[in-house]
Formats: sequence, C-alpha cells, structure tokens
Amino acid sequence: MRIAHTLEELRAHLSAHQHPAFVPTMGNLHAGHLALVRQAKPFGDVTVASIFVNRLQFLPHEDFDSYPRTWERDCTLLADAGCDVLFAPSEKVLYPEPQTFKIQPTPALADLLEGQFRPGFFVGVATVVMKLFTCVFSEAKGKRTAFFGQKDYQQLMVIRRMVQQFALPIDVVGGPTQRDADGLALSSRNGYLSPAERAEAVQLSKTLQTLAAALRAGASDIPALEAQAMDSLRARGWAPDYLVARRRSDLLPPESADEPLVVLGAARLGSTRLIDNLEV
Repeated sequence: MRIAHTLEELRAHLSAHQHPAFVPTMGNLHAGHLALVRQAKPFGDVTVASIFVNRLQFLPHEDFDSYPRTWERDCTLLADAGCDVLFAPSEKVLYPEPQTFKIQPTPALADLLEGQFRPGFFVGVATVVMKLFTCVFSEAKGKRTAFFGQKDYQQLMVIRRMVQQFALPIDVVGGPTQRDADGLALSSRNGYLSPAERAEAVQLSKTLQTLAAALRAGASDIPALEAQAMDSLRARGWAPDYLVARRRSDLLPPESADEPLVVLGAARLGSTRLIDNLEV
C-alpha cells in the first residue's frame, strides 16, 4: 500500500490508473470500513482510502480533539484489506486557507434528524467530501466510484443528492451496515463505551427492530410507535434525540405505513452518542 500525504504524492500514485474506487474515512477503523474497502476492490483499477478527521463537521462542544487517531493500526488494517493507496492529508494540505467556500445541502434534507441536533454537520460533511472527490478523481479518465456505509443513512442521501445536483461523474455506492454478533452497529465511537455501556448499547438496534416489526405487522399509528420507542430507551437511562419512521425517498414523515420506510434513531448513552437505522 502506498501512502500519500500531499496532493502531489496522491496524483503521482494515481497517474497510471483510470478507474479509482474510493472509500473516505476519518480513521479509527473498524470492520465496517474494511468491508467497504473490500466491496470497492472490483469496481476500480486502484482502491483508494482516505483518513482525515474533518474539523468542519464537529460542533464546538463535540469530540474533535479527543476523536481517536489510530494511525499505525489503521494502516495495517487497510493494507490487509487490499487498499492500494491511502491519502492521509494534514489540515494544512486539505485546507491550505480557511475554507470559506462551502457546500450547503438543501435544508429540506440536511436540517432534519441529524441536521436538527447537529446544526451545520452536513455542511461540513458535504464540503470535505466534495474536496476529497476533487483530490482523488481529478486525474481519472474513466469510471469513478465512491463507497459510504449505510449506517450513516442520511449522510449517504446527502452525498448522493450532492453528486446528482452537481452532475459529478461519480457512482455513489452504499455498503450494508456491519454489526457485532449481538446486533450493535459498528461505529468508531463504540470505543468510548464502558463495558456496562457496551452491553446496554445493543438496545438501540433492538428498539429500532421492535419499531420496524410493528410497522411490518400493519401498525398504522406511527407517532404513537415513535413515542413508545423513545419512552422505552429513556426508561433504560438513555437520552434519545429521535426514534422515527421516515420515507426512504426524502426522510419526511410518511403519510401511511404502506410507503417504503426506514426507521432511524440517535441516542446518547452516558457520554457517547450512537446512531442506527433499519429499512422496513
């Protein structure tokens, strides 16, 4: 695996290739990231991953400074997964001057759910993804493919809309959510959980499964189901932000339970905020 810390190094490593397959990450890798790398392999003639902890998507009170950086371990995992090129820029390389030009996703999508509880989050995500796309795909002459995990369901939708509206010649592929044996969605922030919290954390996915099962069984009072899900987590000591059923097409509240739906949840357990989703 070749490692590039500058744009010049990245472009030199990619100059002999036409079809990059790209997996952007913030490092502190887990099996979900590595599954995306393996998924990407057949889609390009070079598999590229990035590691960059993006300050723009962290709110002032969030964990940018304490976000785990596990460089040597990440490099070993990526190499073993078949990554060909790792792009690991510094902030000075990716943002050589203050990033005053930013991507503003439509509020109709970006101000819901995660955007409501983390205002500005999707501006930071869209801006860094657009910049990484420019870095990785600028020299490509053929097919360009990028891979994102479906655990970040709303983020995946934002990126797909961005690519569509800017007519970027990039295929955005979603990778299935990877889970531990008990059903907990893999996340870099799971490492913040104490042993007792880790045992409890699976209740988020179980609560979403219960909500999804009720919808599949024909329950139609969606607000009551959502309130019941919130109450069940609160009773266990969680601080939920939302547990909702939304339309897959636009993440708006459904008019009926017969539409293609996704249930999504975000809740804080102790000091750790976890998210998850299930398509119904």
